[in-house]
Amino acid sequence: MAAKKSPFNLQACARPNIFALEPYRCARDDYKDDGTNILLDANENAFGPAIPLRWSSHSDEAEEGDAYVDLFGLHRYPDPHQHPLKQLLCNLRNTHVHTLKNITPENLFVGVGSDEAIDALLRCFCVPGKDKILVCPPTYGMYSVSAQVNDVGLVKVPLLPAPEFAIDVPAIISTLSSPEASNVKIIYVCSPGNPTGSLIKKEDLQQVLEHPTWNGVVVLDEAYIDFAPEGSSLAEWVAEWPNLVVLQTLSKAFGLAGIRLGAAFTSPPIASLLNNLKAPYNISNPTSQIATSALMPRGLQIMEANKASIIEQRNRLLEELPKVEGIGRFRGGTCSNFLLVEIVDSQGNPNNATALKVYETLAHNRGVVVRFRGKEHGCLGCVRITVGTKNEVTRFLNEIKEVLKQAHSEEIPSGSEEEKKENEANAVIS
Repeated sequence: MAAKKSPFNLQACARPNIFALEPYRCARDDYKDDGTNILLDANENAFGPAIPLRWSSHSDEAEEGDAYVDLFGLHRYPDPHQHPLKQLLCNLRNTHVHTLKNITPENLFVGVGSDEAIDALLRCFCVPGKDKILVCPPTYGMYSVSAQVNDVGLVKVPLLPAPEFAIDVPAIISTLSSPEASNVKIIYVCSPGNPTGSLIKKEDLQQVLEHPTWNGVVVLDEAYIDFAPEGSSLAEWVAEWPNLVVLQTLSKAFGLAGIRLGAAFTSPPIASLLNNLKAPYNISNPTSQIATSALMPRGLQIMEANKASIIEQRNRLLEELPKVEGIGRFRGGTCSNFLLVEIVDSQGNPNNATALKVYETLAHNRGVVVRFRGKEHGCLGCVRITVGTKNEVTRFLNEIKEVLKQAHSEEIPSGSEEEKKENEANAVIS
């Protein structure tokens, strides 16, 4: 039978901005956990999930807060509102460091990781093809990816130079006072920054929030906030500002990247908008039950213990890495579970080609995966290293010494092909 000619034309039918999308790459596209690799590339928590695991099958030995997934309840749709889970998140963040007010479940949206909230905010406030968001590179790549998916423009106001990587308040204020400000609906700020690890000053953020004419939303992404000094989270501060949103996740300090649970703390009117536009059952029963366990007292104890171990190994890297020949300066802060560090060439200068060679050799030949970040603004020659367990850090330190010796003894390629490889390695979002 002769094939019929179809009138369907994918390019003409699809939204132009979606058809033009380059598929973005994430950390696990390239390197997976095969039981031998040391994965120090995605800022995961190598110490495991912050949940009490019930090893015994005897129910009378169960304790309150044990991680439990009701497999027999999977035929029922989950709770669409998740008020008990939201209350536990409020209990965690009602520290009264930044306000005497309490936040409540009415201040929350919970989603599939922070990424759902990032996207939901764009859909909520930005008109496709017209509005824009403001980002401060170097920063988390999903803000730009989500903007492109939603046909929303980008305005970039780079962070101030390393090692502070503070937001450039005068430049942001100037942008928000310009004629194009009416189309800038959202500002995304990462604190602690990714890949910088630097904490944004509260007073700097306040100056942006106090802009006298700009009508928009300030989003503070606190994915790594639990690795910062006590009292650093501004989640409860949303009670004082109608247009502040604070994003958090259980993927980092809580070691629960696999359940994809994120939260947006904000004013009740914004939270209501976000909850109105979400899918009705966006948080599954297993996700909710595991997250609840992590936020109970025993889960919080495990999180704090794991966090202390991470900080211990972070301090070890801060002490040991500078002793390795070929390691340059630390270029960011120390408020996260990763470090941003320069790789230098044989002349002692930060160099992207050398950094890429080290990154590739570590991953391909040594089974140790870090993240190349040399093409990010202000990050020349830099790699980002997730803090691992004691054994992982030991192996990493041993391997990078040998790899750097090898890199400095060989001729490092340059040219357009090398530039392409650097851009591809840098394009991984994590």
